[in-house]
Amino acid sequence: MNFKIAKLKEKLLEKLNETLKAVIPIIAIVLVLCFTIAPLEPGILLAFLLGAVFLIVGMMFFTLGAEMSMTPIGENVGTSITQTRKLWLMVLLTFILGFIVTISEPDLQVLAEQVPAVPNMVLVLSVAFGVGIFLVASLLRMLYSISLAHMLIVLYIIVFVLAFFAPDEFVAVAFDSGGVTTGPMTVPFIMAFGIGISAIRSDERAEDDSFGLVALSSVGPILSVLVLSLIYRPDSASYVPESIPDIGNSVELWSIFAEGLPDYMREMAVSLLPIIVFFIIFQIVFRRVPKRMLIRIGVGMVYTYAGLFLFLTGVNVGFMPAGNYLGQILADNPYKWVIVPIGMIIGYFIVRAEPAVFVLTRQVEDITSGTISAGAMGLSLSIGVAVSLGLAMVRVLTGISIFWFVIPGYAIALILSFFVPKIFTAIAFDSGGVASGPMTATFLLPFAIGACTSVGGNIVTDAFGVVAMVAMTPLITIQILGLVYEISSRRLEKDEAKKAATVFAQLPDDEIIEL
Repeated sequence: MNFKIAKLKEKLLEKLNETLKAVIPIIAIVLVLCFTIAPLEPGILLAFLLGAVFLIVGMMFFTLGAEMSMTPIGENVGTSITQTRKLWLMVLLTFILGFIVTISEPDLQVLAEQVPAVPNMVLVLSVAFGVGIFLVASLLRMLYSISLAHMLIVLYIIVFVLAFFAPDEFVAVAFDSGGVTTGPMTVPFIMAFGIGISAIRSDERAEDDSFGLVALSSVGPILSVLVLSLIYRPDSASYVPESIPDIGNSVELWSIFAEGLPDYMREMAVSLLPIIVFFIIFQIVFRRVPKRMLIRIGVGMVYTYAGLFLFLTGVNVGFMPAGNYLGQILADNPYKWVIVPIGMIIGYFIVRAEPAVFVLTRQVEDITSGTISAGAMGLSLSIGVAVSLGLAMVRVLTGISIFWFVIPGYAIALILSFFVPKIFTAIAFDSGGVASGPMTATFLLPFAIGACTSVGGNIVTDAFGVVAMVAMTPLITIQILGLVYEISSRRLEKDEAKKAATVFAQLPDDEIIEL
């Protein structure tokens, strides 16, 4: 018993250390800005700092909980349904899994609030339907070894054709939806689900095919929102951002968090319920998970629940107002273009605070046996997100259409997919959805909205699209990492072949004949 408690403490300290490394740079950047060129009101600054405490504790528990519960559930479900060898059952259960996990995704509520004139439940259900359909498509791709690059090319051609017919007010939001829907709840499930399916395959492509599920699942929400935009034609699609709270003292500060905490506790309880019910039914039918693992999963689910409602309280109550206000102040000064490099610096560090990024980088390192390290993945994602935030801030200041960025960006990413190892393509497209999680939706998007408000731009067309930009650039940077890896591997093979040939040539004739 003492050994288990000691092991748990060790794990918690490990997760706390990871979280502090991720969040402290963001806090430092905001503090430097607020004491120099972007002064914040004391109440907003204190809310940001208290929100950071909630965020750190929440991320610590969430990452541990996801490791203990979400990952084993996904792997066991993926393996079990594949072992049934009944295609109709595999398709049905995969669709249900994708549907209920998406409904449980907290970031989807943010998306629902951002699309005017479309009822929230209609949007949530349609996006969940899209994810379910495309998770089924991912399953079929793995079973029949269909090329991910070819599927993505066809799907993104359809996406851009629909986007040209969709109202301008919905295009940026539609592309944003692909990123926010693959957040801290869906990614651990979908990634582990893919590993579980590939585990029963013995061919050499099984490892490559275990990635790419998040990539395809991210396309579903984009198509769903674009189709909805053609059905719902509102008279007004303007977006009204939430007002920044006026905090007079420490009691008022705590009351704002105390009011938000029960709401997010209730929201996450409702969100997790479909997953728990699904797993209970799965266990009754398949009886796959042993008792000890069930207890571990139950404890992990409690950690996941606690981590998520603390995390969401921190980012929504503390980070969103600070992000919005910071964007307003920076874009309101005479040197408004300074927001571009500042946005890049924030983007570089903020992706490390995304909970799902921890899950992805660790799973990539494990599945590739350390060939692609978590550190290299993290650096590539940070560089990609930094570039994307710089471009997003340029859009906010100039009002350039998002098409001028996403069409060339996806074209480059899809072209690269033919020149890099297949596993890098799948990981790259997965990384796009993972990088654009709750930190992006609740800090960077308000940051862009605040800046757009100051410069007098159109919030719906100019500020929205930040999540889409964050989701796009990792597709390029991770594949460039793959290209470098491929070139280095080939060069190493050639060097080794030359060395072997040199050694062989130096051998005496009698030894060569003997060999």
